[in-house]
Amino acid sequence: MSYFFAKTLNVSFDEAIEKVTNALKEKGFGIVSEIFVSEVLKEKVGVEIQPYKILGACNPHFALKAISTEPHIGLMLPCNIVVRQIDSNLVEVSGIDPIASMMAIKNPKLQDLATEVQMHIKNVIESL
Repeated sequence: MSYFFAKTLNVSFDEAIEKVTNALKEKGFGIVSEIFVSEVLKEKVGVEIQPYKILGACNPHFALKAISTEPHIGLMLPCNIVVRQIDSNLVEVSGIDPIASMMAIKNPKLQDLATEVQMHIKNVIESL
């Protein structure tokens, strides 16, 4: 079982960020955090890599259900989406598979919720 869904796009890095942000919004997810990993690496260790950004996506309704079911679930939130430049105008967008990440948590009540969130994340990636 893979722990992510991915799709390669023939667009610029910024266009990929815009597309995935809009697709997430259509499914009720907002971006609650952004880590521009390539910029952090350049600044902190002087290494340049292709543009690489982690978007923390959250649907507040799903988050509330998850926290109500498992108080420590915040350690696994938000759902990470990675946008990374592969080549000129070739960008990969990948999203976490919530079912794979929830396997570490021994709470069967989370299974249905993880399945529902998985469907949305998978649909977002496939729609790009």
